[in-house]
Amino acid sequence: MAVTTSDLEVVDRIGGAVDAVGAAQRAASLATRSIKREAKVQGLQLAVRCCDLTTLEGSDSPGKIRQLAAKAMRPSPADPAVPHVAALCIYPRWVALASELLRDSGVKVASVAGGFPSGQLPLDLRLREIEGAVADGADEIDIVIGRGAFLAGDDEGLFHEVTASKNAAGPAHLKVILETGELGSFDRVRRAALVAMAAGADTIKTSTGKISPAATLPTALVMAEAIRDFWDQTGRAVGLKVAGGIRSSKDALRYLVIVKETLGDDWLSPDRFRIGASSLLNDLLMQIDKQRTGLYSDPDRYTID
Repeated sequence: MAVTTSDLEVVDRIGGAVDAVGAAQRAASLATRSIKREAKVQGLQLAVRCCDLTTLEGSDSPGKIRQLAAKAMRPSPADPAVPHVAALCIYPRWVALASELLRDSGVKVASVAGGFPSGQLPLDLRLREIEGAVADGADEIDIVIGRGAFLAGDDEGLFHEVTASKNAAGPAHLKVILETGELGSFDRVRRAALVAMAAGADTIKTSTGKISPAATLPTALVMAEAIRDFWDQTGRAVGLKVAGGIRSSKDALRYLVIVKETLGDDWLSPDRFRIGASSLLNDLLMQIDKQRTGLYSDPDRYTID
């Protein structure tokens, strides 16, 4: 897809200010929606399918990657009805191994790259890291924007950064992390989302998970509304990923409600919605067991990630 600075015009057309109080109230209202038992089981299964099972630790090792690859393919070995997750998200160092382990499984290999989590490396080094991860077999690339330039008002700088990253990613799906906890306002979150989408992002993502606050329901709502408005203006569908601090099934279902009510059923799939997950997956599995049997499972039944 060819992208030029003229695509920034859509940002000015639909940028606008965000009603912060209204966004918070709307998110709080959606969070109270009750979900019936059958729909809840379906929602929990969907949340599993939309998970990016993630490990981004200095202690990551070949053994841990093998363990998580197995879990990504069969989250609940005793229950084959539980689907595989969407992707395994890792550092570039582990992409070749993960690609070998997950080949033909349906689970994507997602690699953070481009100077994650700070986004402060020189752009040429960031692009080389992206290219290397794709060459090693990454299906998806998660980059983080350089917040400093954007906060200084440099929309074009952010635009060119994302465009260059998209070109470097080639056939890989590009997820652009806004690190919303550092942007300071919903207005900036919306504008950063629009600039990233105009520059070619395939998915926009809330957070690296390395700072607080990370994902929040109002922020996800603001980003979903930006995706909806961008779709209305351009006809191009962009995905949403929420990540950072999402540990309970209840929270996962709340994000699914926001997506459904704001973007519709077409976004309720791993192609257009993801949840960054480490500890969340086990809670989803426990809740699926609870809905089916009426009893909570022993947490020791599941591997600790």
